[in-house]
Amino acid sequence: MDLLCERSPSYRGGPPVPTPHRSPSPSRSRAVPPQRRSRKQDERPRWGMRMVTGVSVLVLGAGGVGHAMVTGLETGIDRIDPFKDMKNRPPAGTGTNLLLVGTDARDRITAEEKRKYRLGGAPCHCTDTVMLVHLSADKKRASVVSLPRDSYAEVPEHRDGTTGKERPAHPSKLNAAYAEGGPNLTVRTVEHMTGVKVDHYLEVDFTSFMKTVDALGGVKICTTRPMKDAYTGLDLAAGSHELNGGQALQYVRSRHIDGAADLGRMQRQQKFLASLIAQATSSGVLLNPVKFRDVTATMLGSIRADQGFGTEQMLELGQAMRGFSPASSEFASVPMGNVSYQVKGIGTTVTWDKAKSKKLFQALREDKPLAPVRPARPKAVQVDVAPREIRVQVYNGTPKDGLGRTVDDALRATGFDTTRTPLNREPHTNRDQNADDEQNVDDEREPYGLKRTLVTYDPRWDQSAKSLAAALPGAELRAVRGQGSTMRVTAGADFDKVQRVRAEEKNNGEYGAVTGDEVACP
Repeated sequence: MDLLCERSPSYRGGPPVPTPHRSPSPSRSRAVPPQRRSRKQDERPRWGMRMVTGVSVLVLGAGGVGHAMVTGLETGIDRIDPFKDMKNRPPAGTGTNLLLVGTDARDRITAEEKRKYRLGGAPCHCTDTVMLVHLSADKKRASVVSLPRDSYAEVPEHRDGTTGKERPAHPSKLNAAYAEGGPNLTVRTVEHMTGVKVDHYLEVDFTSFMKTVDALGGVKICTTRPMKDAYTGLDLAAGSHELNGGQALQYVRSRHIDGAADLGRMQRQQKFLASLIAQATSSGVLLNPVKFRDVTATMLGSIRADQGFGTEQMLELGQAMRGFSPASSEFASVPMGNVSYQVKGIGTTVTWDKAKSKKLFQALREDKPLAPVRPARPKAVQVDVAPREIRVQVYNGTPKDGLGRTVDDALRATGFDTTRTPLNREPHTNRDQNADDEQNVDDEREPYGLKRTLVTYDPRWDQSAKSLAAALPGAELRAVRGQGSTMRVTAGADFDKVQRVRAEEKNNGEYGAVTGDEVACP
């Protein structure tokens, strides 16, 4: 018997080995009784929206703007009792654990929005997202752990929410727990799988996602390469973008951008969450009573929560999280074992790595950080190719003595693999002392040198060239066929400084955890 409301996209075995030097190929919503649905219904991903909305509730619910205002907002929350008659629960750990689940509802999205942002299809009234959020005892850290919806689970014995019959414990997928037994069975299943006691339960509706982002004034996203997904309509050029609610929705839903599929999508969702937190904590919304009320009222209109998550808890969070920032948050996913584990009658499931996942949940119980400790680093522009992988020959295109050495030293200090032997360009010509190609064109020189810094590169290494150009704001990029893998930088009269750049961190510890400041825009 098919227990699932909707078939989710399958997980891949892991992200592909990167090839960074080359371009890539071009009315409030309420939960309704679960019901069986056809497997042919809309299969496009909805995971990101609930994840973002859930953490938005957590962050923006910490405004600390006064008891009366929070009390007024609290009255809009739909209350449920997910802990009713629960026995044999895990012992309480240190800190506070919230279980965030997302249900599928889009009844308040207009027909125009559905068309514009590719949101067609019927909702399944099931959970697409299950996350554990751990708030440290000192309220200085929030650890967000994503539990894949297709995770292989042992669902405890329960009364089926559809048939009303008692069912014994049985294997299933994690997201089926909600379809079978609602919030109570979802909490029991997660506690059974993780050994982590859930203190509070939050259930969110993603239809408020776009309005929430718009209420915040949009969210800034930085991309190192163009992103295009025909399924969601996402179409972003490389660079920085201020996304409105609809565009943000496309960004967090997209999974057809590259071969990383769902894993790549999860990484992008982490970046969005970090940027969302940065926007919420830096825009003053947590300290502005009017704006706080507008944004929070938008979100709380679609939230369901346990009775214990009330005014006092929101005020406590608000006081503790006044200094919250992207660096205070960390994101991880459960370490996966077999991503294509077949179960008769259920289909393809995802199993967890037993040893690693056990250590991860033990870290949550013991209130330990998940992301590795790294020394503080100055802000830097994120690029696609690590500077250490880019070979650079520097030239001085001006009469200014020592400029070539200055540029070479600055690039090397930022991490680029320079030759350490800067050369001079001959006046009134684009030929350098060791030039071996005839395909360069005039450099538009003034009588006394090059006006604008120039980066020439072989088109086969265009991603490296773009990463190098990011370190030289305002520099001209010029392709030269046959130049080879070494980039050539000719410093012009406009040279001011070298901008710090860095590639995405590859070593994120045994849990793959990252902090928000590592993935948000600098």
